[in-house]
Amino acid sequence: MTLVSLSDLITGAQQGKVVSFPTDTVPALAVRPDNAQAIFQLKQRETSKPLILMGAWPEQLWPYVEGTTEEFQIWQNIANKYFPGQLTLVLPTSAQVPLSVNPETPDSIGIRVPDSAIALQIFQETGVLATTSANRSGQSPLMSPEAINEAFPEVLVLAEQSTGANSGLPSTVAKWRGNDWEILRQGNVRLK
Repeated sequence: MTLVSLSDLITGAQQGKVVSFPTDTVPALAVRPDNAQAIFQLKQRETSKPLILMGAWPEQLWPYVEGTTEEFQIWQNIANKYFPGQLTLVLPTSAQVPLSVNPETPDSIGIRVPDSAIALQIFQETGVLATTSANRSGQSPLMSPEAINEAFPEVLVLAEQSTGANSGLPSTVAKWRGNDWEILRQGNVRLK
């Protein structure tokens, strides 16, 4: 597979193919949530490591999580402050999340809105996608479209890469524990 245009990537993603494009952290592998098992197979990834859902805005992602009115208010305040940005919120899942996205811990799901114009443009067209970094499991993230294309010839890789994308640092991951946040991975964003 050669590198593809933005329109071909969007069409492929809508058809359920695995695609790759830059974000504000590291390049992503992404697929429709109902085909998430394709990423686990490609990356040779253990099913104990869940994928996260990314979207163009928080309202796209809220249907995938479930909580009380009070919890939603807290989550929305955090989302309003840090999205788009390098923050992944791990929240209780709703019935909308396919089991294949998070096979071993289906009670929670990570959600994120990346601060990347090209990624946001893709999600506006495709809707929410299940995502992870572009690399084989246990290896460093691949940072160039050429390297991703070489490692994953079956993936549609975006040819045009915007400057300023891919800081190389992973996002902060914060898990909701019912009354407060637990920081699972500290990145650039500090909640506490």
